[in-house]
Amino acid sequence: MIKTIIFDFGDVFINLDKEGALKLALEKFEITELDEELQSINALYEQGLISTDEFLEFYADNFPRLPKDELKSIWNYIIKDFPEHRLQFIKQLAKDNNHQLILLSNTNELHIDYIKKNVSFYEDFKNCFDQFYLSHEINLRKPNADIFNFVLTENKLNAEECLFIDDTLENTQTAQQLGINVWNNNPAAEDIVDIFTIKNELF
Repeated sequence: MIKTIIFDFGDVFINLDKEGALKLALEKFEITELDEELQSINALYEQGLISTDEFLEFYADNFPRLPKDELKSIWNYIIKDFPEHRLQFIKQLAKDNNHQLILLSNTNELHIDYIKKNVSFYEDFKNCFDQFYLSHEINLRKPNADIFNFVLTENKLNAEECLFIDDTLENTQTAQQLGINVWNNNPAAEDIVDIFTIKNELF
């Protein structure tokens, strides 16, 4: 019996363009791939271990042709639309009050600030959850096991009574190894609003 549903944010509720964002970044930076240093800086920022100013300063130093406003635009390009039917879905789930609802997202300050500015119903969405965990605020990130153990411990949860939903396979693999039920959703073909049909064997 599932008592707690733990949701990812990007490509579960809000649509992302990961491929387009990477392509744009490589073009603007005039590189062929994100090297280990860039990936490391991105991960540190996502985990809240460096500030937004430090993050932008790093990119400005490495790509001095690009002003900081353009760097922000490149970084936020990944964020697309938030279909309102998904808001209605989570509001109904909160109203029904049959499950504890937790959001667990790898999200950095620039992205969440952009979403707050451009998604008019962000606060309504956030208020649907019993807990709302963003990686840069808790200094932990998926797919590391410690972020899942943090959620389980903080909320006194039994792993087998939880369902974790995420579009990234390595994230759901880690959760599954800890005994959490998972749905590795495919954003191109599946919608979170169909959870009770797709994962009906768990409910």
